Amino acid sequence: MDDARQHELARLLAALRRDGRQQSGLATNLVPPDKATAYAVARLVEHYMEREVTGWKIAAQKPALQRALRTDSPIYGRVYAPILTSPASVEHAKCCSPIPEVEYQARLGADLPPREKPYSVEEVTEAVASLHTGIELAECRFVHDAAFPPLPAILADGSGAGTIMCGPAIPDWKTRDVAGQLVTLTCNGTLRRQGMAAEALDHPMIPLAWLANELSRTGIGMKAGQTVSTGTLTGMLRPKPGETFVADFGPFGTVQATYR
Repeated sequence: MDDARQHELARLLAALRRDGRQQSGLATNLVPPDKATAYAVARLVEHYMEREVTGWKIAAQKPALQRALRTDSPIYGRVYAPILTSPASVEHAKCCSPIPEVEYQARLGADLPPREKPYSVEEVTEAVASLHTGIELAECRFVHDAAFPPLPAILADGSGAGTIMCGPAIPDWKTRDVAGQLVTLTCNGTLRRQGMAAEALDHPMIPLAWLANELSRTGIGMKAGQTVSTGTLTGMLRPKPGETFVADFGPFGTVQATYR
């Protein structure tokens, strides 16, 4: 895929994201041939968006979700939307194939710039100013129909990155069992999903360290103030207009998102 095609795809994805639009399928000559090219296009999308990167999303930390998303490794994407505070609502009609995903959100208090030496889990943990309960309101610029393009096109689109919504910061999170805390997701009062970080991620700092090193490897860093959505604890489901989702993190509090 030559530079001209990469820029063409990046301009298209940036326009779709800015306008809140989707399209069905993607021309074959615009589908990136591999992950490296897809992430290079995603970096160009940032250029054409001309917006601040407010955060990052991580997905598919474990093999089960990797199989569901047709990947053999975790994936990531940039978040451009303002970070929301729970409780919050979004207009379903303006969301692109929305998916609410219950996640821990890490807010950075220090930069994690690219470097030759890999980051350790301990180092990225020290860079985190606060850990929050949250829901990622994921979206996709491609319609989920028979023409849905292959994974590299989705990676170029930011791996389904949408909006991050944070609940309260977890006090003393470094000494508490965030990995072992059972989290439930209800929809209009009915239990729909449950899970825990120990099963989905091992611990929220594990995917965060992966992202720091994956970005560093390609000359990209994360910045203080950015929020990282570390991966779904409850899988994926499709919301309908009028539904309210509540993620209950037990002693760490609840997070509420409504699709009005």
